[in-house]
Amino acid sequence: MTVEVETTTVRGEPADSGRDFASLRLIEALTGPATPDEVRDAVSEAVAPHPVTAWHTDESPDGTPRTVALRIAGHHVRLVWEPAAPARHRTLDPVVPEPALWRTAVLADVTEGAQLPAPVREIVEAVRERTDRLTHAEVDALWSAMPLLRHFAHRGPEIGDWALVFRDHYVENSVGFLLAAERAGIPREWIYALAKGDRTAGRHRVHAWFRARGYRSDVLDNSVIDGTALGQEVPAARRVGADVDRFIAAAHRAGRRVLVIDDGGLLARGPGSVRLVSEPVDAVVELTVSGLKRIGSGPPPAVPVFNVARSQLKSLLSYEEIADSCLRRLRELVPGQKFIGRRVVAVGFGTLGARLARRLRSLGCRVTVVDQDTLTLIQAAEQGFETEPTLNAALRRCSPFLVTGSTGEPLLRAEDLPLLPDGVLLAGFATKDFSLLSTGGAGLPESTLTGVGARYRLPGGGLATLLGDGRSLNLFEYEGIPNSGYDAYRAGTLIAVRELCRRAAALAPGVHVREVDEAVRDAGLFETYYETYVADTPPGQAQGRGRP
Repeated sequence: MTVEVETTTVRGEPADSGRDFASLRLIEALTGPATPDEVRDAVSEAVAPHPVTAWHTDESPDGTPRTVALRIAGHHVRLVWEPAAPARHRTLDPVVPEPALWRTAVLADVTEGAQLPAPVREIVEAVRERTDRLTHAEVDALWSAMPLLRHFAHRGPEIGDWALVFRDHYVENSVGFLLAAERAGIPREWIYALAKGDRTAGRHRVHAWFRARGYRSDVLDNSVIDGTALGQEVPAARRVGADVDRFIAAAHRAGRRVLVIDDGGLLARGPGSVRLVSEPVDAVVELTVSGLKRIGSGPPPAVPVFNVARSQLKSLLSYEEIADSCLRRLRELVPGQKFIGRRVVAVGFGTLGARLARRLRSLGCRVTVVDQDTLTLIQAAEQGFETEPTLNAALRRCSPFLVTGSTGEPLLRAEDLPLLPDGVLLAGFATKDFSLLSTGGAGLPESTLTGVGARYRLPGGGLATLLGDGRSLNLFEYEGIPNSGYDAYRAGTLIAVRELCRRAAALAPGVHVREVDEAVRDAGLFETYYETYVADTPPGQAQGRGRP
């Protein structure tokens, strides 16, 4: 609903505007491709429930709003627009021509440091959501970058009567996946997207596009499920969990079955052994090993769970892209650091950790591998790595400039802190790796390094820097993986979704991986992947070789 307000259009400033707006202060300045008209309309919708009087509209000669002034619920608010200089493209795949950008400044008569009144806060949120939203051209660009996903997104009978709860990182390839799920048959009003709480670079833009598309969109923070949440994160997660429960119940009342696609164990128990989402669902696709561990630690699943985390698709294709993004993000965060010839301790030599260790060694680093599993240590040693069974033992033997983690479990303990060398960098690629520091459990003095991480004063007086925010470093203020790099993984997940929905009633409850591998193979994904990304195509023969 759009509120109808009385407006006065003037050329230039009204005579009395100085008296009424001199006390306004800048609340927010946001830049995006949304035009002043689009932002003004979004704000009008947001403030519809409140008593609003339009003060004035100041237009440029071409009719574009330059300022809009409102009195809302007793507060003066002013929006001011000006063209913004072109910036580095805002998405992974550049859009040509680049969209024109506008800077929207929101000013209000609110005392500095005071909490924003609800109407003013809603105006700021409306501006942010409209300026953040991905444009049609940007979505077209990311969709074009995922030819495998497009190829397998045809409409079919398998999922048309399902509702979907999708919990993953808010990155561009997640936009591609949900668009594919929608085109495959799930109505947009029956899609509920949940962010994991990571500070991915484009999370606000993804959220804004999801909402504009008609999906539900919110955050269900991983830290709550991990038991490392701070402040208001737990009550916020409970509120979102209750809303997801209502969504599931509504879907069932409408005769729909409900599928959960999760990256990290949405069905696991949260704090106090209370499930964040208690309404029963009909099928689950789990994307991570940590999620499988959480599911396995509770009662046996009552529904079929497709194990994409340990499928051939993820193990053999996707982890190479993940490891590549981890190392790229690490080096970007510390561009002044020398890597060649220096000592690194890599904790965890699993599917991701082994790839990271090999990449670091290929840079010229001297890598010591730490893992609790003896057979894994044997494999690492026979690949030429130095090995230790614990981080403590490794720190007693060497002095690394970098410690990496990929275990998904707390790897740093209080007794390890005095052994960390002065100036050490800590890079965690799974949420819990350095949770002793990120949750404040170590009680060490801390200072923030904006855009880099946090620095801690160690018990011996030295300094350690935790890169990122204590979560997966490749997703810290970063998009992560190229859209084409995750194309096969998203396409394979969609194939698995179709198969699970088709067979859900006949499959036994529990975790299934063989069915995932068979569905992906039978669909011909690997052959299409090879033809699209790997095979050398002679000039003039780019078409007709199985390319989507």
